[in-house]
Amino acid sequence: MSAAAPAIVVSALEKRFGPVRAVDGLSFDVRPGEIFGLVGPDGAGKTTTLRILAGVLAPDGGQATVAGFDVSADPEGAKHELSYMPQRFGLYEDLTIDENIRFYADLFGVPRAQRESRAAELLTAAGLAEFRSRTAGKLSGGMKQKLGLICALIHRPRVVLLDEPTNGVDPVSRREFWAILYSLVNEGVSILTSTSYLDEAERCHRVGLLHRGRMLFCNEPTELKKLFPGVVLSLRSPDPPRAMMALRGAPGLRSSVLVGDAVHLFADSAEERIVQFRLQLDDAGVTVDSLELIPPSIEDLFVSAVESQQAAAAAESRS
Repeated sequence: MSAAAPAIVVSALEKRFGPVRAVDGLSFDVRPGEIFGLVGPDGAGKTTTLRILAGVLAPDGGQATVAGFDVSADPEGAKHELSYMPQRFGLYEDLTIDENIRFYADLFGVPRAQRESRAAELLTAAGLAEFRSRTAGKLSGGMKQKLGLICALIHRPRVVLLDEPTNGVDPVSRREFWAILYSLVNEGVSILTSTSYLDEAERCHRVGLLHRGRMLFCNEPTELKKLFPGVVLSLRSPDPPRAMMALRGAPGLRSSVLVGDAVHLFADSAEERIVQFRLQLDDAGVTVDSLELIPPSIEDLFVSAVESQQAAAAAESRS
C-alpha cells in the first residue's frame, strides 16, 4: 500500500436527523490504491457518511477531507477528483449505453479522444462492449450497475464513493463489478464502498463495521477475525430451530445464530463444548449431522459485537 497521504480522512464526524444520530463520532481514513468497505445493516449510517463525503450533505460536527479538500468548507473543491455513485444512479433509460457515457463525459469535460479510449477500456472490462447501442432501460439490473460505474469512472477520478453498488446484482455481474474495482486499485484510485453484505467485507483491503452510526471495528479482514471472542462451532441438523432451542442456556454458550442451513454457536471453547453440546442435543432428541469448529467470519464478529452491546445496554438499563 502506498505511503502517500490518505485520500479520505474522517475525524469525529457527526450527523443528526432530529433525535437520531445517523453518524456518531465516526473516524477512519482511506489510503491511495485501497478498497475500504463500510459494512453494516440498513440504518448503520453508511449512506449518510457517503453523502457527506460527496459534498451533498453537510455534517453537524467533526471534519472530513476528500482528495485534500475539506468537504464542509469547500464541498465543491473535490468534485473533479471524485465520483459518487449513489444507490440509484442517474442513468437516462431512453439513451443508449454510448449516449449515457458521452453525457457524463461531457459533464466532466473529458475530451472526445480520451473518452473513446476510456469507454472502450471500461466497456470491455464490464462485458458491455457488444451492447453499446442498447438503451439503458432495456438493461438488466447488473448491467445497469456496471454502466453506472463506467459513467462514474469516465473522467478517471482519484476517489470513488460507491453506495451499496452490488445490492440486488446477480453473482456474475457482481464478480465483474469487483474485477473493475480491483483494476482501479492498480491505477492508485481510492475506493470507499458501502454494503450490507457482510461476505463482501472479505473483498476489501480494510473494513469498518458500523452499527447505529458508530465504528465497532476497523482493520483488515484477516485481523478482524482474530478479534472474535472465543470460538465458533458449526452445527448442522435436520431441525436447526429445535437444536437452537435445546441448547439455550447451555454452559459456555454465549449465543447462536442461523447462517444458511447451519447454526453458528458462539462458545468459550471447542473440544469440551462439542462433547457437552452433543450430549445435550442427544438428551433432547435432536439429530446432529455434524458439530465442528470453524474459523469465525466477519459476520460472526459483527453479530457477536452487536449482541454484546445490546446485552451491556440492557444490563445498564436494569441497574
